[in-house]
Amino acid sequence: MEQKSNYLFPLVIIGLFFFSIGFALGINSYLMPVLEESMHISGAASSLLLAATFVPFLLFGIPATHCIKAIGYKRTMALSFVIFAAAFGLFILAAKQNSLTWFLIASFVSGAANAVLQASVNPYVTILGPMDSAARRISCMGISNKLAWPVTTLFITLVIGKGIGETQLSDLYVPFAIIIGIFLLLGVIALMAPLPDVKAAGEDDSEGNDEVEASSYADGKTSILQFPHLLLGCLALFLYVGVETISLATATGYAKSLGLDGDNYGFIPSVGMIVGYICGVIFIPRYLSQAAAMRICAIVALVGSVAVAVVPNPVISVYCIFLMALGCSLMWPALWPLAMADLGKFTKSGASLLTMAIAGGAVMPWLRGVVQDATSFQTSYWVSVPCFLFILYYGLSGYKIRKKS
Repeated sequence: MEQKSNYLFPLVIIGLFFFSIGFALGINSYLMPVLEESMHISGAASSLLLAATFVPFLLFGIPATHCIKAIGYKRTMALSFVIFAAAFGLFILAAKQNSLTWFLIASFVSGAANAVLQASVNPYVTILGPMDSAARRISCMGISNKLAWPVTTLFITLVIGKGIGETQLSDLYVPFAIIIGIFLLLGVIALMAPLPDVKAAGEDDSEGNDEVEASSYADGKTSILQFPHLLLGCLALFLYVGVETISLATATGYAKSLGLDGDNYGFIPSVGMIVGYICGVIFIPRYLSQAAAMRICAIVALVGSVAVAVVPNPVISVYCIFLMALGCSLMWPALWPLAMADLGKFTKSGASLLTMAIAGGAVMPWLRGVVQDATSFQTSYWVSVPCFLFILYYGLSGYKIRKKS
């Protein structure tokens, strides 16, 4: 791979796109309590919004990669913003129809746009510079991404001038129309921005070209399924996205269920994520390896998720989500480069599998919603504990299977 020493400006542009990813995902944390209140639906039913958002990652991961091959990274990014604009048009229709079905359809289209965008920006950032500092670059992107989650709620409440508890579905027309315009503008920026055409090992899928091999580990392999460290990484990422989504999307609803005042509890997990990302920028790879950072974060997340589930004081319990999110922060930046290491000519296929693993955001939040309905909101956070245990395993030894082979 040709190493890029001057990629600050491309990172700024891609950081803007990561912000848009977080903004689009943050719409779920706003809509879930609004729909529960206005449509009188259960927690499990409102969690279907998250499922509808993340299922497209499973369906569109491979097609998105073929799209990148056909039209390139920049045009694929631009296409994703057009799809985002269409999705928010459907959100307006859903609000007018007062229909959960249409909200789910709109969330599905938004998830498809997110899948296409993430399939391009995540590998792009990973291969834009040296692999051993990829976690640092992704941490920078993560700061932008996680700042956007609570900004969605703040933006909509400022535009309509009402809190979540007072919001009517008809109030959503204007903010969603503004969002459509913003996404179309981002599509133009994606087309016009001077983003370099980066190439990773295997980018051209040249089976017989020795120059594209990242290492001898990929020599002689005929299938992406022959990389166990990647497959374990996909499972770890599947679980990670699920528990990260739980921490980011449920803080406001959890506080509301406890009768706490205010609508901006979404800032608690976002601040936790950002603090972790800042640590990643400072410490990786100079003081901490990517694997060590993931191990530390898994332990912190375990402590945080148990604390949320058992602390009796409601205010302290809500703020323990900060620890849960802090632990989540460096898992994503570490998982991508660890799982994509030494894939050679299968690099692009590996990125497709990892993108598909983001569908975990559909499963774990729904499971948490089921547990919430059966027990309580607080008890439902126990769902996160086994997920963090597996991620800890991957950081301890799962990724080393490649080296042992």
